[in-house]
Amino acid sequence: MAREPVEVAPGAVHVPGWLSVERQRELVGACRAWARGPVPMRRMVLPGGGVMSVRTVCLGWHWQPYRYSRTAGDVNGARVAPFPDRLADLGRAALAAAYGEGDEDGGAGSYAPDAALVNFYDGAARMGMHQDKEERSGAPVVSLSIGDSCVFRFGNTVSRNRPYTDVELVSGDLFVFGGPSRFAFHGVPKVFPGTADPAVGLRTGRLNITLRETGLASGPGAQRGREWPKRTR
Repeated sequence: MAREPVEVAPGAVHVPGWLSVERQRELVGACRAWARGPVPMRRMVLPGGGVMSVRTVCLGWHWQPYRYSRTAGDVNGARVAPFPDRLADLGRAALAAAYGEGDEDGGAGSYAPDAALVNFYDGAARMGMHQDKEERSGAPVVSLSIGDSCVFRFGNTVSRNRPYTDVELVSGDLFVFGGPSRFAFHGVPKVFPGTADPAVGLRTGRLNITLRETGLASGPGAQRGREWPKRTR
């Protein structure tokens, strides 16, 4: 059950327990389908040659360090899966939960995410401190956590160093950052293996779904979908 929102920094809000077990289970099933392609889940290669420890699949727009495209030239050249309308609805509900219903509190009603990054962390995966700044929109980022708990390190907008705040995110938690905190550095220095509730459909590991408004022109190649992918055994 969702608890009261906690403001971690101006514009950065943690809503514990926002996703129900049923909704988490639904999202886990959808993520499994998305991970199979058309562009499969993979570990991204950084410009310097390093390989990220998390595995990622994208919806709507393909992200690679540090740009967006409609096709995955760094993987198999395929067009990414459409961004589901239901994820956009979920994003608007998330902003309303974090900021309130009115547009003056973060634009819940007009929020129009068109890209999602689905990251899977095994027990050894980490995410270094970074900014989400490839988007041309300053709309908030919505982050959903499912599975194993983690330490989410939320920092400042100037550097990767202190001051920062460590927040424990557990399965079902929502974290939104926008406004003055939209371009804050953030990362995941630790995952706690074995802390997931099996009822959500994920025996091990952590799924993190982040929704963004890219601010990029839709163009003739824009894709959107109305439903979750069908679950298969």
